[in-house]
Amino acid sequence: MTFDVVSVMEAIQKNFIYLAALVFFAWYPIFSSALWVFTSVVFFFRCERRHEPVPEGDYSPAATVLMAAFNEEEHIVDTIKGCLAIDYPKCEIVVVNDGSTDATLEKIKPFAKAGMVRLIDKKMNEGKAMALNDAIPLTTGEVILIIDADAVPDKNILKMLVPHFRSPRVGAVTGNPRVVNRRSLLGKMQAIEFTSIVSLQRRGARVWGKLLTMSGVVGAFHRSALFDAGLFSPEMVTEDIDLTWKLQLKFYDIRYEPRAIVWMRVPVSLRGLWRQRRRWSMGLGQVLRRHGREAFTWKARRLWPVVIESYLSILWAYAFVLFTVLWAVSYAAGYPPIGASPIPNYWGMLIGTMCLFQLLVGVLLDKRYDRRLPWYYIVAVLYPLIYWMLMALVTFVSTPGGILRSTKAGAPARWKPVREVG
Repeated sequence: MTFDVVSVMEAIQKNFIYLAALVFFAWYPIFSSALWVFTSVVFFFRCERRHEPVPEGDYSPAATVLMAAFNEEEHIVDTIKGCLAIDYPKCEIVVVNDGSTDATLEKIKPFAKAGMVRLIDKKMNEGKAMALNDAIPLTTGEVILIIDADAVPDKNILKMLVPHFRSPRVGAVTGNPRVVNRRSLLGKMQAIEFTSIVSLQRRGARVWGKLLTMSGVVGAFHRSALFDAGLFSPEMVTEDIDLTWKLQLKFYDIRYEPRAIVWMRVPVSLRGLWRQRRRWSMGLGQVLRRHGREAFTWKARRLWPVVIESYLSILWAYAFVLFTVLWAVSYAAGYPPIGASPIPNYWGMLIGTMCLFQLLVGVLLDKRYDRRLPWYYIVAVLYPLIYWMLMALVTFVSTPGGILRSTKAGAPARWKPVREVG
């Protein structure tokens, strides 16, 4: 008995499930892109149109700038200097050295001896979440701004973030991370991504009322909200997504402030980017496993769009990978697949055009904070060709590990930094 590949391909592609998946695969990126663009523009006109500093008035609570550092000898000095330049009347800077094995500690000590920063020197490396949890009870600020140890904040960052906490419902506010190391093609593509995907989606999500995640590189928290949520979960590989959901499940309001700028570094090699996005995909899977059921209760119904969109984006990534494999086999067998064409057709061009339109809107919204952004739109055409494939493959490989594997409470997810130059 011989195996007839063509007959199998024909049976699969004429099945109702295949056709339904094909419709989802074609329509989801168009619908979601249109939704993000519309809601982000609504946010802009409602909350962001007037470009002026937020007045402090009589509300200027004490603030803490907190960072955890592990083997950051190359950038820690620039980060500390950037924090010292922050324009805010009552601000302390706390740096946690989480058992670094390089010269990070020696780079911090002069600032600590001069009284410019407070140093917490941990002898054992236990990961970012544990380092932050150990330090938070020792801070004095009512508002705690947590940033990465290789990022440089804008001097007005606290003036933009703190006024949000006038409302007692606000538990956290995330800022607007901008890519600083973008000399390489991959760096330029990530500059476009953080503008047109991350930043734009956070604007849109604020119209819905809930965010998928606070940015791990920059986020301000009300002190009481942090303790109410139980601080960070050390066993979660993306402690920022987990804390975001914990706060929202306790009905705190989480906001996005695009004027709160921090300049961050991103991976400049495919290997580094792959490792970073694998961690993000696995972390989202862990969060869906841990909090998904509670998020689908009636009390948490404002989180439903976030949960549904998360699952749909994962399903689309799986459809992308599986359709690609199926169509490749189908072409190899000499059976032209249904719904695919080796030359971009009408529907493929429509999806690509919608993607580029979303990227353009993101650039236009964020160019006031980053004047050189329009120059990088030239590489945007590569985004649907390269990034979609890479991100879909990362999600396909990594998400099951987060959703299916239980996380043992208390077992810390340790640092896995990627040292790159760019």
